[in-house]
Amino acid sequence: MPAVMMLLMFSMAIPSASFAQDPTGAKTGTISDIDTTAAKVIDSVSKATDSTVAGVSANVSKLATAVSTIGNADGHNKIAINIMWTLIAGFLVMFMQAGFALVETGFTQKKNVAHTMGMNFLVYALGMIGFWICGFAFMFGGALNAATLGGAPGVIPDMVTIHLFGHDWNILGKAGFFLNSKVYDVGVYTLFLFQMVFMDTTATIPTGSMAERWSFKSFLVFGLFISMFVYPIFGNWVWGGGWLSQLGVNFGLGHGHVDFAGSSVVHMVGGVAALAGAIVIGPRIGKYGKDGTVNTIPGHNIPMALLGTFILAFGWFGFNPGSTLAGGDYRISIVAVNTMLAGTAGALAALIYMYAKGSKPDPGMMANGMLAGLVAITAPCAFVNSMSSVIIGAIAGILVIVAYNFVDRKLKIDDPVGAFAVHGVNGAWGVLSLGLFADGSYGDGWNGVKGTVKGLFYGDASQFYAQVIGTLTCLVFVFVVMYVFFKVSDKFVKIRVKEADEIAGLDIPEMGVHGYVD
Repeated sequence: MPAVMMLLMFSMAIPSASFAQDPTGAKTGTISDIDTTAAKVIDSVSKATDSTVAGVSANVSKLATAVSTIGNADGHNKIAINIMWTLIAGFLVMFMQAGFALVETGFTQKKNVAHTMGMNFLVYALGMIGFWICGFAFMFGGALNAATLGGAPGVIPDMVTIHLFGHDWNILGKAGFFLNSKVYDVGVYTLFLFQMVFMDTTATIPTGSMAERWSFKSFLVFGLFISMFVYPIFGNWVWGGGWLSQLGVNFGLGHGHVDFAGSSVVHMVGGVAALAGAIVIGPRIGKYGKDGTVNTIPGHNIPMALLGTFILAFGWFGFNPGSTLAGGDYRISIVAVNTMLAGTAGALAALIYMYAKGSKPDPGMMANGMLAGLVAITAPCAFVNSMSSVIIGAIAGILVIVAYNFVDRKLKIDDPVGAFAVHGVNGAWGVLSLGLFADGSYGDGWNGVKGTVKGLFYGDASQFYAQVIGTLTCLVFVFVVMYVFFKVSDKFVKIRVKEADEIAGLDIPEMGVHGYVD
């Protein structure tokens, strides 16, 4: 088997004599990216001669050729700007990994610092390799030709489709495994990087809900599983041309399930996976008393957690505005401001709610309020106005506290950082809020449906129905798959560490080093 794998890797590394794709970018970006009709006219005129088209002089033909050259240069520059913008946005999202690491480590105990940091560090490498092997192919194999990134000339998408109820249901992509030579294209690679760092956010979220008692070896298995299968499959249904995105075309439900930057695809998937994992692994020792008491296990470094929150808020400017995949889309400014407003509204709403309940202004809850607002606005950020953004963020800031307390005190599910409340609950609220507040100012042609995206409050109840269907699908699919995964994987690689190791701290037993040396 090792020999076969080595041969496979070697064969993939051998350069092809020629490429139908565009790995250099020389063929990416033409006059067609400026005006397809003009491109056809100029092409026909530039090829014409006096003998073929009466009245067309050689000078006119030369002029058409010159215009074509200028148009191709403009088209090339347009796509270059889009690719550069998307890559820079992806770099910002990658930096969010540092934010997650600081937030989760700050909210957990000192004795587990190396372990918590270690998971947040290695999930980047695990996710990258898993997504490269098959995750990207499953997610975008049927939608590799992003127009804003040059359309990937020569790349042939492929999708697993079934026919039911008189319609085609796109289920899974099947092109682009290992980023092989058939997708060796600058546009495809740009899309891969941007989507890979999104996937990494999803994979990171359960490391918070299962912190302080999760076996590192079990975590390794999880990192590959979620990046290769769970995130890509649901992502395909929403962003890869899958069946949820086609609810509008097939059944007249608005523009299908719409999620601009990932409230459901990224955050809800991660949050629901975090809930399943927390249930299977059980609470930390000492969290719940036999008499039903709920004991607080305080984090060891609140400044670290708040610093991480600021880093995440900064990285969100790549997450949301970057999802235009186009540096020339002026909607970027609207998206960026809406993102800021919802995050700050979430933090303030959490503060006001705590004061109203007679509590102190817990910095941890304020941080989670900001994160909840950011999670919620991630889906509707391009489709709503500033007032709606503040409302969506404020509701999220309250919802995160209510959800956290319900899960922690009523359901007795131990989630050290509130991962499900932040990402799961408010991921759901985010996509539902789009179905309510989308104001019809953006999204013409989204998911193949004519007209802009409008929510229930602006006259399109069917868009809200599509959002509900997508939300319920995410909840059921992810929870069932991840719950079964954790149960089954525990039979082979124990999910939970030994009791003695948990009490002593996981840094030495699991990682072999202390996080802090006193």
